[in-house]
Amino acid sequence: MILPLLLLLTGSFISADNTTGFSFIFTDSELAGVREIQPNGQLLHTNQTQMSGVGHTFYSHSFPFTNTTSFSTSFVFAIIPENPRYTFHGMTFAITPSKAVIDASSAEHLGLFNRTNDGDNSNHVVALEFDTFKNLELSDIDSNHVGLDINSVVSVFATTAGYYNDQDGVFNNLTLASSQQIRAWVDYDGVNKLFNVTLAPLHVEKPKKPLASIQKDLSTYLLDEMFVGFTSATGVLLQRFYVQAWSFQVNGKAQEFNVSDIPPLPLPLKKNTTKNKHLMILAIGLSLGGLLVIFISIILGIVWYRRRKRKFAEVLEVWEVEYGPHRFCYKELYKATQGFKESELLGKGGFGQVYKGILPELGTPVAVKKVWHESGRGMKEFVAEIATIGRLRHPNLVRLLGYCRRKGELFLVYDYMPNLSLDSLLFNSNSDLILTWKQRVKIIMDVAEALAYLHEEWVEVIIHRDIKASNVLLDADLNAKLGDFGLARFSNNGKEAKTTHLAGTLGYIAPELARKGKATTATDVFAFGAFCLEVVCGRRPVEHQGHEEAVILVDWVLDCWFKDKLLNAVDPKLKNELDDAEMRLVFKIGLLCSHSVPAVRPSMSQVLKFLKRIEPLPEDFDDVLHIREDYSGRLGDASASAYFSQIQYNTVSSPITSSISSSGR
Repeated sequence: MILPLLLLLTGSFISADNTTGFSFIFTDSELAGVREIQPNGQLLHTNQTQMSGVGHTFYSHSFPFTNTTSFSTSFVFAIIPENPRYTFHGMTFAITPSKAVIDASSAEHLGLFNRTNDGDNSNHVVALEFDTFKNLELSDIDSNHVGLDINSVVSVFATTAGYYNDQDGVFNNLTLASSQQIRAWVDYDGVNKLFNVTLAPLHVEKPKKPLASIQKDLSTYLLDEMFVGFTSATGVLLQRFYVQAWSFQVNGKAQEFNVSDIPPLPLPLKKNTTKNKHLMILAIGLSLGGLLVIFISIILGIVWYRRRKRKFAEVLEVWEVEYGPHRFCYKELYKATQGFKESELLGKGGFGQVYKGILPELGTPVAVKKVWHESGRGMKEFVAEIATIGRLRHPNLVRLLGYCRRKGELFLVYDYMPNLSLDSLLFNSNSDLILTWKQRVKIIMDVAEALAYLHEEWVEVIIHRDIKASNVLLDADLNAKLGDFGLARFSNNGKEAKTTHLAGTLGYIAPELARKGKATTATDVFAFGAFCLEVVCGRRPVEHQGHEEAVILVDWVLDCWFKDKLLNAVDPKLKNELDDAEMRLVFKIGLLCSHSVPAVRPSMSQVLKFLKRIEPLPEDFDDVLHIREDYSGRLGDASASAYFSQIQYNTVSSPITSSISSSGR
């Protein structure tokens, strides 16, 4: 369950000046979504639409921020996690050009930015984040810190939350998500360009030494008129955020609060326990007037409870906390899929079944993958998916919403893709939807961008190891998303995955992977090349024709190329709409990526440049394809690597020409 920012508010109004500042104490009313605080303390809903998991609360009027403007603010806040053992994303005090940042995203974007505008200097946003999650991609220092954010959620300064004792100067840690009230003071000296942040527990006076004193000129980031307020965002784990008092002042000191006026935090409702149920059963039995009835009721209750407990029993281990994705209750998934009913089955794979489900609380469809527990590798594949896709964020990767474990059963929950997998459209003769040429090129581009992210853009190199049409899912708009990370592995700088086990699907496996069993980014590129040809040709990577030996798609297309009969390889459904130049470009990229010599294959970032026509393919492309004829018979692995190490794809004229000429071809 994902909830936006919650603030406790009341009409208790201390003082306010529409032009220079205000001071309020809030109680007894929850605030969620997008709200405005009026000068008289009244709360108003706005018409802005917000994404789930994002909350905004801003003062309704703007304040002047000139080149030398100083400001001061003080507030009392609390962060209450649903489970104290697990904390997630936090909240901010923000100064923004608008009082409703309608395009903001949840989770790590803290309700301030989104994937597109994060880091854009035109944002003109200055924020102080109170973050309770260590995000390695954002270089967070720990899971309990305060950071100064300017136009981005990557902090320009961050420090562990705490305060200095006035008596001995000792630093005391202060846990932000402690479910306790915390006071915060933010003071900016516009003349000396000094930004001070101070924290303390509610009943501790403001420490003389601030937590952080940052020399920063904010005038270059702030406009003449700015709004002040709070934002927050939740991710896969639930946290509630409260702001119980707030004062703000331009060119002066913010008004202090009498802490005795600050209301206590609301107490969470306690759930009925098993003991309460037994007491209820006992009361009913007594009301029926017989010890026999009581005894039978208790026995039946215990039997029912144990059976139900066994049915929905789950397993929680230490490693699960590290990987982070939200954990669903088995009972939730059981109800969502109607007891994993056969009619909800979407498909079967090598390691499990996938069901469609509707989560009752969200009302949105999801895909639930049930991993085969009979497989000895089931747990290994399960952990691999959690350890990789659970921390990845890219529009062309299937989003992992959460997971569940119980005795011998493993479940992964993803966004539901209405158009299912790509192979169901390519090879299902009963499908009413025929993919056009432009749609297929877009799908190839989407998968290339996903692989470039895995290989070159994330904090670690990830080798997917199972790129194929059945692992490419299509959303309602036919956008492609790469999924199934059950075989994915982290790599040593892309050179070699941390595994010796041969994995993959016949037809997509590179020659060197079949010989050595060592996966690299180059073996992923080979599989991508076979995938490209599969999409354009509408043929599976390996086909059996009668009693003849299997036909390998990569070899068959290569033969068509050498015989100048490339049109014979195109899916017959496409021949009336082909762009000849673009078709040849995609074929060339597919053949180049699926080359038998690893050194010849381009990187995925280079493939994207070819697809987008930012850079041309090597001029000696035909000669490059002929290389494979000599490779297996004449060159060993070591000499081949050195032989083709000169190939460069970032120039118009490739040095491959001189290499080929010197070899006699």
